[in-house]
Amino acid sequence: MPELPEVETTRRGIEPHIVGCAVDRVTIRQPKLRWPITEGLAEIAKGQRLKQVHRRGKYLLLEFDTGHLLIHLGMSGNLRVLQEATTAQKHDHVDIDFEGGSCLRFTDPRRFGAVLWIEGAFEQHPLLAKLGPEPLSAEFNAQHLFERSRKRAVPIKNFIMDQAVVVGVGNIYANEALHIAGILPSRKAGSVSLKRYQKLVAAITNTLEKAIEQGGSSIRDFLGNEGKPGYFQQSLQVYGRSGEPCHRCQRNLAEARIGQRQTVFCERCQS
Repeated sequence: MPELPEVETTRRGIEPHIVGCAVDRVTIRQPKLRWPITEGLAEIAKGQRLKQVHRRGKYLLLEFDTGHLLIHLGMSGNLRVLQEATTAQKHDHVDIDFEGGSCLRFTDPRRFGAVLWIEGAFEQHPLLAKLGPEPLSAEFNAQHLFERSRKRAVPIKNFIMDQAVVVGVGNIYANEALHIAGILPSRKAGSVSLKRYQKLVAAITNTLEKAIEQGGSSIRDFLGNEGKPGYFQQSLQVYGRSGEPCHRCQRNLAEARIGQRQTVFCERCQS
C-alpha cells in the first residue's frame, strides 16, 4: 500500500506539471471504486483551474477554484502525469486532461482508492475530520503521544499506527521507527515514558523524511513521476528481514503478528 512517503513523493512529482492549468476534460472509465466517484465530476471540474496540490495523511487534495478533489491511492494505486496521448489500460480508471496537453491518470488495479469532490472546508469531510496531526508538523511531539497513551494497554506499534493519534505511520515505518527508538513493538503504549516517546518521535520523523528523500518504499506498487521506483526499501533495518542479523548487535531478528501485521524486531536491542 502506498504510505505517506509515497503519497508525498507523488504530490511533489505531479504538482509542477499541472498547477496553474485549467481542466479541459475528465474521463471516468470506472466509477465504482471504494466509494463511488462523485456523480457529475466531469461537469464540475471542467474549466476549473488547479491552484495547489495538498496532502493530508495519505490523501491528496487537488485545490481548484470552487472545491477540492480528494484522491486516495488505495492498496496499489498511482497517479502519473502523461505529456503525450497514451492508450488507457484496464486499470486506468480516471484521466484529468489539462490545457496544454498534460493528463493526470489515476490507476487502481484493486479499486480500493477514491476520487471524490469536496465543496467547502475539506478539513470537515468525514474521511479527514478525525485524523491526528501530521508526523512532520510541530503538532506531532512527545507530549502529544505521552498524553494520548496514558492508561492505554494497546501495543505501542498499534498506537502509533492509529490515524487518530498520528497520520501516515504505516506498517513499514512503524517497524523501522520502533527499532531505531529501541522500543519493543508489543510494549503497552501506556507504559512508555515521556523520554522514550521523545526518541520515538525523532525516529518516526527521521524515518519518514529519509523515505521521502529516497522516493518511498513500495517498490512493486509505486512509480515516481519519472517512472522510477522508490528505493528506501533497500535500506530498511528490520522490516522484511525476519531471521536475518540485526545491524546493531548481530542477533537474528524475531517476527510476530501484531494487529494482524508482520512485525519484525530485535529482542536484544528493543525492550
